[in-house]
Amino acid sequence: MHDLAPLARFGRLVASDLRDVTSDPAALDSAGFWAVAADFEGRLTCARFGTVRTEPVPEPVPGQWRGPAADDWTSSLDRAAYIAGVRRIREHIAAGEVYQANLCRILSAPLPDPAAADMDALTALLARGNPAPYAGTIRLPSHGVEIATASPELYLRRDGYTVESGPIKGTGRTAEDLLDKDHAENVMIVDLVRNDLGRVSAPGTVSVPALCAVEAHPGLVHLVSTVRSELTPKAGWKDLLEATFPPGSVTGAPKSSALKIIEALETAPRGPYCGGIGWVDADRGTGELAVGIRTFWLDRTAHTTGTPLLRFGTGAGITWGSDPEREWQETELKASRLLAVASGVYEASGRTAG
Repeated sequence: MHDLAPLARFGRLVASDLRDVTSDPAALDSAGFWAVAADFEGRLTCARFGTVRTEPVPEPVPGQWRGPAADDWTSSLDRAAYIAGVRRIREHIAAGEVYQANLCRILSAPLPDPAAADMDALTALLARGNPAPYAGTIRLPSHGVEIATASPELYLRRDGYTVESGPIKGTGRTAEDLLDKDHAENVMIVDLVRNDLGRVSAPGTVSVPALCAVEAHPGLVHLVSTVRSELTPKAGWKDLLEATFPPGSVTGAPKSSALKIIEALETAPRGPYCGGIGWVDADRGTGELAVGIRTFWLDRTAHTTGTPLLRFGTGAGITWGSDPEREWQETELKASRLLAVASGVYEASGRTAG
């Protein structure tokens, strides 16, 4: 519904009264409250809102969100193609070109009534069925940005000159499922994030307050680390994004090599998935951007069908120790609960209907 008012929601924080939209990251150091959506491929949308308030996350309204049929989802990489991609990455690792690379696939499904699709109604459903610390909505239909996220991962949190990142690497149904490979992968990405932040931080200020902490989320557990530093006085949001984007946990190490491999193996653009989604309060010098995982977005310009599509991304970090079938299953685990919520077949009791 293109007459839906522009809106941004991050947890209990709600922004309305759209004033300005720009792709210039320097605006984030100017004034006002900004919603930020950065596509993995580099498209940046910064939207300044005039009104910011706190309110409870709305309860889902029955019938307000009409999701795709559960069996209408298609994947940019099927099981065979994904497993072949994992094997190809292991060949790159064996050749010494990369230590780890994230391989992702994009799931798409047509909506039964795209004209009435409100991503904020999907956010309300996700808040009930898959609570997440960085849940939110960015609804800017006239600017091609309609996002509902249930991200569990902190990309960047800034308070004055202090900046923090919380990379996730390692996923299992329970803590007992986590392997040595998951810990090694996490440590590799922590080193990468330390290096990225070090480019714009005062010497000697980069620290790791938490390494490989086990964090429980609906239906799964993650290994999460915390990297913190103090920015140099000259470093603004533009510098911070240039130094750290795309997030290390969804690219690989070394990042430049991993990005080349991703481009060669993945058949669909990631868009907001694996990008950055969140808010910046330029007046207070604060901000919080999540990594755009567990994220749905509406693509009203789907080229092949002409039908607007709901999209969702899922992926896994591939190392030399990766088992191709296990990595495919990890992408299924990450997607199953959220797709059930979006398709309306998830029951609040924690079971999937049918």
